[in-house]
Amino acid sequence: MSLSGFLFALGWFLFVICPIATAVVTVVAWRKPSRVLTTLVIALTAGTLLVAAILPEAAPPVVVAITAVAALVIAAAGGSPVVRLLLDRTTFDEQEGIHGGIVVGERELLRGGEVIGLLERLAVAGAIVTGFPEALAVIIAIKGVGRFTELENGAVRERFIVGTLGSWIWAAAAAGLVLLTRS
Repeated sequence: MSLSGFLFALGWFLFVICPIATAVVTVVAWRKPSRVLTTLVIALTAGTLLVAAILPEAAPPVVVAITAVAALVIAAAGGSPVVRLLLDRTTFDEQEGIHGGIVVGERELLRGGEVIGLLERLAVAGAIVTGFPEALAVIIAIKGVGRFTELENGAVRERFIVGTLGSWIWAAAAAGLVLLTRS
């Protein structure tokens, strides 16, 4: 193997460490939420996007495949602490329910938001990575129809919009890792 071939392989090996490390920290931040870990996840993801954007050529297929798996983990698991951070900054005195929603009157609304968010981010990132943007319309339609009856209250609408936009932006950023390795 020539020196240039060795350096090429070493460079891609070192790049693969970035999304894998980000995915690992993301899962830890999801399971043990803290502002420090969430900030680290955001920084690692931004750094990995930057590195992927400046790479001089398309990655070998094995690097793209590893990055795709890591990106799906980053999208799904990483969105939970990031969206939680966004919601903490935008919600006010809503009481959190026992099922993860918010209590309005006697009802708990937006129950199961974390699980729905995980599935939503996985679907959004998957649609982007596979080059099937039409699926995004289906995803948002399903979510809107599923939550429509709960959106009569301003605080609920705000939480729904912030959570959805935060999830989608995060999933798109994670999917961007894969797109950048292909170019």
